Amino acid sequence: MANTAQARKRARQAEVSRKHNASQRSAMRTAIKKTLSAVESGDYEVATSAYAAVVPVLDRAVTHGIIQKNKAARHKSRLNTKVKALKA
Repeated sequence: MANTAQARKRARQAEVSRKHNASQRSAMRTAIKKTLSAVESGDYEVATSAYAAVVPVLDRAVTHGIIQKNKAARHKSRLNTKVKALKA
């Protein structure tokens, strides 16, 4: 339990930050799942637009410290490979 004013404030800030991070992480995962479902449907146009929507979400998650840049790069690479495979 926080005993000082400083510790109480940090606890409040940590709770707000935790909720914000959880929201951002959820939005990121949802965008990834939408892209994967678009790839599964087999429609190249829909998959391309879904991929274009997920890239800024991943980049924003990196900027805000939700995930590391290599994880974002890995997701983008794998999703892009799946989208490009639809065109072939």
